[in-house]
Amino acid sequence: MPDASPGQHYYWATSAAAGHPAIEGRADYAICIIGGGFAGLATAMSLMERGENDVALLEADRIGFGASGRNGGFVFGGFSLGERALVAAVGPHEARKLYQLTLDAVATIRRRIHQYRIDCEPAEDGVYLANWFSDQRILDRQQRFMADHFGVEWQRIARADLADRLLTDRYSGALFEAGAFHFHPLKYAQGLARTLDAGGVRVHERSRALRIARDGAGWRITTAHGEVRAREVVMCCGGYLERLQPKLAGAMLPIATYVMATEPLGARLHGALRTGAAVYDTRFAFDYYRPLADTRLLWGGRISVRDRAANEVARLLYRDMLRVYPQLEGVKVDHAWSGMMSYGRHKMPQLGRLPDGLWYGMGFGGHGVGPTTLGGEVLAAALCGEGAELARFAPWQLPATGGPAGLFAAQLSYWYYTLRDRLRE
Repeated sequence: MPDASPGQHYYWATSAAAGHPAIEGRADYAICIIGGGFAGLATAMSLMERGENDVALLEADRIGFGASGRNGGFVFGGFSLGERALVAAVGPHEARKLYQLTLDAVATIRRRIHQYRIDCEPAEDGVYLANWFSDQRILDRQQRFMADHFGVEWQRIARADLADRLLTDRYSGALFEAGAFHFHPLKYAQGLARTLDAGGVRVHERSRALRIARDGAGWRITTAHGEVRAREVVMCCGGYLERLQPKLAGAMLPIATYVMATEPLGARLHGALRTGAAVYDTRFAFDYYRPLADTRLLWGGRISVRDRAANEVARLLYRDMLRVYPQLEGVKVDHAWSGMMSYGRHKMPQLGRLPDGLWYGMGFGGHGVGPTTLGGEVLAAALCGEGAELARFAPWQLPATGGPAGLFAAQLSYWYYTLRDRLRE
């Protein structure tokens, strides 16, 4: 049975946040952002970079507490909605523009890391999409589709060449995305928060918004020990929204995913991976993993409506890891955790403004690092009177997800696609 540290995941164990004070008393701002994950931080960053720093950001717990500080750390283009479904939804011309926005977001993340000197361990080694199945047409079709519809050239890696880099017979080949990278997501989130503080944006942790109400032409946001009055409010709470805003909560499903980190492996890591790249595979519920700077292997996967205890997560993912790399049997799992992602029914980001004037950005689950940065840029532009890019997301509104019934349906869907993948093997 693998061991795992309960209550603290790897990213928290390896970062040292300076901390930001809780809000106390009353304060007035032009804009209040609720949520200290990537979407809220990106919105604040894009506002600050436009010269607007009369902004407060309220985080219920700590910066990066939710999915933004718990994810796999992959930074690449695309949405949770697959590329073919995106083209089917809006046509090839508009789909290409939307996809390019995610590539622009990746470039923005790179720029901010360097411009603001954020130490988040960026690994510029690319990402492999490894083929779990023996059917070579899967990769051939994907490579052609990305080139033809999005102008993206992914390098085809043959089985033998891939086996020199990923020492497993599990995969039949891969596509390599050289422009992608991976990083320590929590350190990046904390670095953004420090940058915002230095730029005049007020960042407050331990400042859960308890109530949001209209206050004349603006808004009043109440916390346990303070109150913010603001002209505009932006909700970026993701899978931890709960019932703060019922209309938004009813359009989002909180879905869990699981991640673990092994002990430092030293030279043993090179008996499994001879690459610094991150990896995911072609199944519906795929594994995703990457080598860390301290020679650990970070491994994630599975989708569920259930949050699980650390030891249970470790047991499940350890078994998944050995299915690919049996030579790692016996390594210790130092950290394992789960976290809640936010999904809309359509699997696209939900960006917009409610009829009462409340702005929102959510629904980034499963593929959120780039799209949250995109979302922040789009929302900031709209707040500054530039709404053209926001209009591109009008086809994806806030359809109800069905509450508990919707969660049950999502779990059934996951089981169905998992079974289908197993039959394809």
